[in-house]
Amino acid sequence: MGNTIADIETIDDAGARARAVKILRAGGLVAIPTETVYGLAADATNPAAVAAIYAAKGRPAHNPLISHVASPEMAARYVTVSPAARTLMERFWPGPLTLVLPRREDVPIAAAVTAGLDTLAVRCPALEPTRQLIEALDRPLAAPSANPSGKLSPTTAKDVQAGLGDRIPLILDGGPARVGIESTIVGVEDGALRLLRPGSVVADDLTAATGLAVLDRDDSRITAPGQLVSHYAPNAHVRLNATTKHDGEILIGFGTVKGDFSLSPKGDLEEAARMLFTYLRQADEAGVGTIAVAPIPEAGIGIAINDRLRRAAAPRDSEA
Repeated sequence: MGNTIADIETIDDAGARARAVKILRAGGLVAIPTETVYGLAADATNPAAVAAIYAAKGRPAHNPLISHVASPEMAARYVTVSPAARTLMERFWPGPLTLVLPRREDVPIAAAVTAGLDTLAVRCPALEPTRQLIEALDRPLAAPSANPSGKLSPTTAKDVQAGLGDRIPLILDGGPARVGIESTIVGVEDGALRLLRPGSVVADDLTAATGLAVLDRDDSRITAPGQLVSHYAPNAHVRLNATTKHDGEILIGFGTVKGDFSLSPKGDLEEAARMLFTYLRQADEAGVGTIAVAPIPEAGIGIAINDRLRRAAAPRDSEA
């Protein structure tokens, strides 16, 4: 860890983006905003820079990284794009969908990005200034969430500064994340899609776009980010499906379940996703032993919210 705290500069400023490109070209790390959560970015073609991501986060080496690209054309330089993958790019990019595709042979992606797999996860983020940064670098940015491994994902620049501010030189601020949970990850296979991590792009959306069935993931092996049993976790324990709070707890409500905070008093799942990590973080900062969370419908983006909550509530030694 360093002795200084990272600068926060707005990503809308061309000078800040130019400084970020200089840091990235030199093998350094920069925190970047996306519509999902903030990412800890490094040049995906630089093995030492990618290793620095794992060191800064304390991230397990078997957990692969997403490579962020500026366009489908940039993605096609590094992965084989099937017709189904092309359809998904045309429908959902730029946006919160990551595609796991066959990595092209002899492309200069650092081995640690793929964690030994023959596939590469690629995403084109929705924020235009972030894409402009990637275009200026002209290389993919490996960028997991900008937080210590296993902890709550950051949805603001201040969240990044609190978690990793003494480990990186620069945080680019794009305002609060609009989606608030990590991207949907899909493996594109022969004649089907495999949902590797749920997100705001849901299975019905994927089938409607491609006509392909969406298969469940295989949790027996790690093939994409966000599959560790214990993940997205506050310091406090998490109790799920709570309708009342016990002594010493903070209750995060939803819909008709009132709480100290509410993910969405009107029961809006998109609002709940956007506020999930914010309220988990605020509840955790209160110093309670347990955070109780109201039931969330297992439908639409609620599937992704419940995925994050189950991992937040899992035994912490599961990640070892």
